[in-house]
Amino acid sequence: MASVAIDVAGEQTATQNCPSSPSVSVEIPTEETKNLPLEDVSNTPVLPSQQIVSIDVFRGFATVILILVVDAGGAFPSISASPWTGLTLGDLVLPFFLFACGFSVALLFKKVPDRKAATIKAVKRAILLFVLGLFFQGGYFHGRGDDTYGVDLDRIRLFGILQGFSARFITPAKDSRRRANINRIFLSGMTVVWLDNDGIVDSPSSFARRYYPEWVVALALCSIYMGFSNNLYVPDWEFHVLKSEAVNRVSCGVRGSLSPSCTAAGLIDRFFLGEKHLNQRPSYARMKECSIRSPASGPLPSDAPVWCQAPFDPEGLLSSFTAVVTCFIGLNFGHVYTNSRAHGKTLITWLNTSLVLVIVGLVMKTLGLPFNRSLYTVSFLCVSSGICGIVLTALYYIVDVKEIMKPVLLLKWIGKNVLIVYALSALQVCSIVLQGFYWRSPENNPVDRLESGLQALFHSTQWGTFVFVLVEIIFWGLFSGFLHRKRIYL
Repeated sequence: MASVAIDVAGEQTATQNCPSSPSVSVEIPTEETKNLPLEDVSNTPVLPSQQIVSIDVFRGFATVILILVVDAGGAFPSISASPWTGLTLGDLVLPFFLFACGFSVALLFKKVPDRKAATIKAVKRAILLFVLGLFFQGGYFHGRGDDTYGVDLDRIRLFGILQGFSARFITPAKDSRRRANINRIFLSGMTVVWLDNDGIVDSPSSFARRYYPEWVVALALCSIYMGFSNNLYVPDWEFHVLKSEAVNRVSCGVRGSLSPSCTAAGLIDRFFLGEKHLNQRPSYARMKECSIRSPASGPLPSDAPVWCQAPFDPEGLLSSFTAVVTCFIGLNFGHVYTNSRAHGKTLITWLNTSLVLVIVGLVMKTLGLPFNRSLYTVSFLCVSSGICGIVLTALYYIVDVKEIMKPVLLLKWIGKNVLIVYALSALQVCSIVLQGFYWRSPENNPVDRLESGLQALFHSTQWGTFVFVLVEIIFWGLFSGFLHRKRIYL
């Protein structure tokens, strides 16, 4: 075996075992052990570097799915987030990012020498992320097809995806030498700063002793969520229809309802955030009760219930309790990796944990608790986290064990600069800027002309849009590769 060291900036340098060195001395496989058959994988040492390649690929994969859902979801409604209950490709985007954040925290913050300093830096980053969320998702940008901008502060959306992330997951920097790696991970939880116990992990029992506080918190969060969801009384309530003087009244008077109109999550958000600051176009407006083109958006049916026009935010306060548990699950997967000494042991543990989560989620659904991304139900938490684990396990085997890199190179590059790709592409900031440059009429802008040209070429709106999105993904992959080559990480 060859002995090398991985320093905290992620660079490999030859070194001797030195307690005072900021590097970690580990053994890695030699040329003879790189291509072991599957049955010998369990004897292959794990390389516990700060960044395993598969987690970058995993983040890139999540970002590509997000771009596909945002830009092709109109042409293919079946991949968009479920209008209310169900499980689609779009529903998995948020869990993928939360899971990746938790995993990354386990790699970066095994030990925190100064908890107070780390917490201060974490709060600063959370505030910055919240402000960015208000700017990008508060309503200032009006989306493609609308060349106006600006937002009424009386109706600004307080909790979009980025704002919700800032409250759930905060990335504390331990020292300046880790900034480069931290900047690649745009979100994670600071809970590990305060909850991790010290000690060597050399058995399942020592693993449990070191990390059990995190699971105590995770179980407490789920219990609080279930307590409010099942027991909070939701009275009748009123709301103002968007861009109208009309006031509609919704009849509830129930506890434990999972219908869009009478959830405890909606009540809590209206009370603490105010109905004006919630998402005014919630996903349940695409339900068959609310859209004649369901599951796509469309005009209201003649007999649509009044709550179809009511505000609701899936990134609200109560759903954050279970959403944060997804990060804890990713954190546990990261702990398994950082404390494992063999690829096979890591793969088996991850796969078994993932399958258990999926089975638990399916059992809960069978017992009457539906998959619901907007409410982030416990059944959805379990099954989505299990799917995340299965995907990461597969990528880890392909990329880190078998070292097959070329097919996922674009995903790796995107995963290293996920925040900038997310802002410019998934939030459509780049498209909105480009559509401001047009020839004689606003419709003749570069973005719309490219998409309409591809639709005409393929004689299909759906497949023309799909190819347009593929071109967009390839562009952002190459752009991220350029940033990676220049060592620019945002």
